[in-house]
Amino acid sequence: MDQDVTDRVEETWTVSKKQLDSRRGVIAAQHFEAAEAGAKVLENGGNAMDAAVVAALVLSVVEPWLSGIGGGGLLLWAPGDGGGIDTLDFNVRASRNMDRSQYPLAGGRDGDWFDWPSVEGDRNLIGYPSICVPGAIAGFAAALEKHGTISWEEALAPAIEIAERGMRIDWFTSLCLAVDAQGLARFPESAKLFLDNGRPRRVPNGKQVDYLPMAAKAATLRRLASAGARDFYEGEVARRLVEDLQDGGSVIDAQDLAGFQPRWAEARTGQYRDTEVSVVPGLCGGPSLLETLSRIEAELTPDASEAEAAAVYANAIRNTYEGRLKTMGHAGAHGDCTSHISVVDAQGNMVALTNTLLSRFGSKVTLPGSGILMNNGMMWFDPREGVPNGIAPAARPLANMSPAILSREGRPAMAIGAAGGRQIFPCIAQLISYVLDRGMSLEEAFHAPRIDGSGPTIVVDQAAAPDVAAAVSRSYPVEIRANSLHPVLFAIPSAVARRDGLNSGMAHPVNPWTACAAEGGRHG
Repeated sequence: MDQDVTDRVEETWTVSKKQLDSRRGVIAAQHFEAAEAGAKVLENGGNAMDAAVVAALVLSVVEPWLSGIGGGGLLLWAPGDGGGIDTLDFNVRASRNMDRSQYPLAGGRDGDWFDWPSVEGDRNLIGYPSICVPGAIAGFAAALEKHGTISWEEALAPAIEIAERGMRIDWFTSLCLAVDAQGLARFPESAKLFLDNGRPRRVPNGKQVDYLPMAAKAATLRRLASAGARDFYEGEVARRLVEDLQDGGSVIDAQDLAGFQPRWAEARTGQYRDTEVSVVPGLCGGPSLLETLSRIEAELTPDASEAEAAAVYANAIRNTYEGRLKTMGHAGAHGDCTSHISVVDAQGNMVALTNTLLSRFGSKVTLPGSGILMNNGMMWFDPREGVPNGIAPAARPLANMSPAILSREGRPAMAIGAAGGRQIFPCIAQLISYVLDRGMSLEEAFHAPRIDGSGPTIVVDQAAAPDVAAAVSRSYPVEIRANSLHPVLFAIPSAVARRDGLNSGMAHPVNPWTACAAEGGRHG
């Protein structure tokens, strides 16, 4: 061997997951226990809405830092027989006692793109002043009542059982707790629940898995199962919530809770190639997703290379975001986190459901009387005066969530969504293009590298072809990054699809907990 040549061994990790195919119902979720709970509902005769609500309630226990009953969300329902697609907005709302003077600006940032001025003490990002009125319980109950087949009590049973057993603690739990340990330590109930003497809980020596019982949350869920969902807004649970919130300095009162109602609406629909794309209308990422797809369709040629396609995606996403910021406003803080669930049942009914606490661990506040981790919905409002999406009494914030359902020949063909804050609709737009323009399967699309154009600098997956970054950099500054566990840079998608009676599901391949499950116990 030539002595001038130095041998190097480079260790390369290839992370992948398989697409799950089944003639029966399939659910894709961000935690395997939630997917399993939803699949069991399908196995017992429930439909897609039943499975989605059960999985969302389980997620509030097994992965409480991303979503839960202290937050809000959006969903779409598409009947398999080709009927109209229904949407439900159960996102968080500001208190009627809220006004901008409660969030004085501290300066230090120029407000360009997402870099809004700071608020004194980060009152809009963390702690009791950051909390908005939660809508998840009202939304889940309304969804079951209109499109489900199981009772509210039955829907809560799996989450209650897991809360009593305890949240699973493994190496990934410890990692997620470590990321936010400093913020959690500021609030006694959160510190007591998630930390061990100020440090992230971890698996004891000699074990791979441990469990952390959530007694207060289990008791709250049991109360809601017996008293009904409106107890969260007008009953004993509501009384405890208001008492704890106001003791901590929140302006949310009993009237705020009692007045909360989710909103049903027809889906807003656009066309992409030969496919209809349906989204939730209004203050969310759905309209921006449709606009992005329209721009891609106009610019992307059938023979485009990977690099040429990436340049089209970057341009479409960036231009959409500029308009979104100028006309609608948008949250500036980084690190928004959500959970998404996609379900298709054996009859072809589909649900795309996104639930969020906004930031990881939301406000970082766990209410002592109920064990509920609360959202930080004020983060979604622009703290400046005289701007779109500004802070105002009882206002609805502009959300990032963008669940979607695709239909062909009048029947639902795909349900898709993602977690990842501002990265959500850029991710979904590319995945839709991969499937419809490049003929990829869900598995191929989810493993293909993406870009993210939701900020001033376009982030390119380092796994992309070498000429992708060069093509994008002709128009925008570029940063090349790995699609890793933390920080999330390209969103965390999940999807289900149906073609010729065969159902398919795919979950984000990088995260160790994401999974698909089918009736009969099959997993992917």
